[in-house]
Amino acid sequence: MKSISIPEDVLISIKIPEKDMEQELKRELATALYQRGVISLGKARKLAGMSKWEFIEELGKRKIERHYTERELEEDLAFAKSGK
Repeated sequence: MKSISIPEDVLISIKIPEKDMEQELKRELATALYQRGVISLGKARKLAGMSKWEFIEELGKRKIERHYTERELEEDLAFAKSGK
């Protein structure tokens, strides 16, 4: 696993409780990278530590448009037709 180093003075200035810091920073990084098209939805939600639907909901809250491929559409349509 790779890690990044954040200067101590920057960490101190972040207005997030210390116990929530890592999770919040991962969520911020995941949404930013997804928005830029750098990583897929699956990789972004994994980085954020969220389920697919939690991450999609987070994108909606942030008004980040979902990158929806033709393959994903076909999977969703097949699922809808299956009645499950």
